[in-house]
Amino acid sequence: METTKMAKTGTVDMKLEVILLSVSDVDRSKAFYQNLGWRLDADFAADDFRVMQMTPPNSGTSVIFGTGVTKAKPGSADLVLAVKDINDARDDLIARGVNVSEVFHYAAGPFNNTGEAPRVSGRDPEGRSYFSFVSFEDPDGNEWLVQEIPTRLPGREWVQTADVASLAELLHETEQHHGQYESTHAKHNWWDWYAPYLNARQNGSVAEEASAVADRYMDEVLHVPSR
Repeated sequence: METTKMAKTGTVDMKLEVILLSVSDVDRSKAFYQNLGWRLDADFAADDFRVMQMTPPNSGTSVIFGTGVTKAKPGSADLVLAVKDINDARDDLIARGVNVSEVFHYAAGPFNNTGEAPRVSGRDPEGRSYFSFVSFEDPDGNEWLVQEIPTRLPGREWVQTADVASLAELLHETEQHHGQYESTHAKHNWWDWYAPYLNARQNGSVAEEASAVADRYMDEVLHVPSR
């Protein structure tokens, strides 16, 4: 008797993890993106292959570039970064020495490059999310659009389900590292140390870095004395 295998229902998580970027000088690009404050995740070389992974602050998606990574032409990419405040983002880029455009919006709506003059100087007149931009290029001419999104439209964010086991493991780790601080400092609220530690770990810091962040917060902000 022939049986039919039923397909599983539901959706498999598929997160956009990495975008491949073509560059002509790996070290020059590494310096450029580090100057933007991007995190260096990997720099691995073997024979004629080199891979560099970097991640914008608080981004769930990284870029990878290097030697032997992609056949795309350097400078051929158009990519988008999202920020809460376009003016703050522009000021930060200028402070880092980046040649960034003036704020603009699209005459016919976001990303619509049709027409003779698709980009119009100034913020979106109605102040809408998704409508105001600046742009800059990396040393190879890969263009980055920076899009202002202070408020997302309904349905534009995935509802995250907490991983209870992972959270429990992280809390246990936090308790262990806090114990080291607690043994050498005066009485304090444990949650004041936990908060910066957990925040640092969830933003990519290793345990030692997170401990240092929490220690600094307690010493410099709350002024908890040593024993």
